[in-house]
Amino acid sequence: MSEAKTNAMRELERAGIKYRHFTYDPTETEGVKVAALLGQDETMVFKTLVTVSGKKVNYVFVIPVAETLDLKAAARAVGEKSVEMIKQKELLPLTGYIHGGCSPVGMKKHFRTVIHESAQNLDTIFVSAGRVGNQVEVDPKSLAKLVGADFADIIMHK
Repeated sequence: MSEAKTNAMRELERAGIKYRHFTYDPTETEGVKVAALLGQDETMVFKTLVTVSGKKVNYVFVIPVAETLDLKAAARAVGEKSVEMIKQKELLPLTGYIHGGCSPVGMKKHFRTVIHESAQNLDTIFVSAGRVGNQVEVDPKSLAKLVGADFADIIMHK
């Protein structure tokens, strides 16, 4: 039985970007545990976070699952005074994705996207395939090119 393709997977295929599809228990939504279920180092598995600026502009940030988004650094990366996480109930109408299944690829509309700079040093990273319980492994530079993303240091440092 073949798994139904997600919008993110179809968009990667349309762009000619190779990916590998992985599934895991969809009841698990905590990123570090998802990395463990995939048998991957948590520095290779990234989560997609959607924010809104004071000017009501939405931005997407893609960071390693064990990290925390530095809202000040994120705002600087997109030239804003401040950004904050959107409310969970706003995610689906805005992006077409639900919490735990938000992919940087295939959102309802394009948002400026920033990927944490550590991704540039990796051959592949894992991001949501656009459905809870589904991840895709992709080349981070190809992903960045597809979604028009920049790379920046956008995580909290201990």
